Amino acid sequence: MLAKLSAKNQITIPKKILEKLPPVKYFEVSLNEEGCIVLRPIPEESLSLTGIREKMKKLGLTEEVVNEAIKWARGR
Repeated sequence: MLAKLSAKNQITIPKKILEKLPPVKYFEVSLNEEGCIVLRPIPEESLSLTGIREKMKKLGLTEEVVNEAIKWARGR
C-alpha cells in the first residue's frame, strides 16, 4: 500500500492496516538497520504514570536526574 508524506511530515496509515491492529492512539517510531520505518502500537496503559515510572526504573533514571533535566530545559 502506498502512503504519502504530507507537508507537515504526517503519514496516514491505511484503514486496512489499522483494522488489523488493536485500538491504539500511540506508536513507537524507529528506524531499523535496513532503513525501514517501524511503528509499534503502544497500549495507553503503558503511558500511564505507573507505566512511565516503570520505564524510568528500567532505564535507571532517578527522580533527581529527571528534576535536573527539567531545570536544564527550563533554563534554556
